[in-house]
Amino acid sequence: MTEYTVEFVGTDETITVSDKETILSACLEEGIAQEYSCRVGMCLACSAEIIEGDVAQPAARGFTEEERENYALTCMARPQSDLKIERGVYPPSIENDATSGAADAAPADDD
Repeated sequence: MTEYTVEFVGTDETITVSDKETILSACLEEGIAQEYSCRVGMCLACSAEIIEGDVAQPAARGFTEEERENYALTCMARPQSDLKIERGVYPPSIENDATSGAADAAPADDD
């Protein structure tokens, strides 16, 4: 088992993640707030842009092959090197879909 450092861009958070566990699992164990929903690579809520490094994510069904090189689904992604990722960043194809549906969604209640 090999362990890698995962740094979250824009925060002061860094965790150690083994190549046998997902980034999301390690976040939850460390008490780091990482958005997620389905935990099976379909909903894309846990998407992150890979700034630096590599991941294995063969079951990331929500991304195209090209998107898998630049984005990670943290519920599926297992580090293959030290990483820098930016959470909450979606590929343009997904971002466009989310934006087009945003007008139909009810506003969130911040109370």
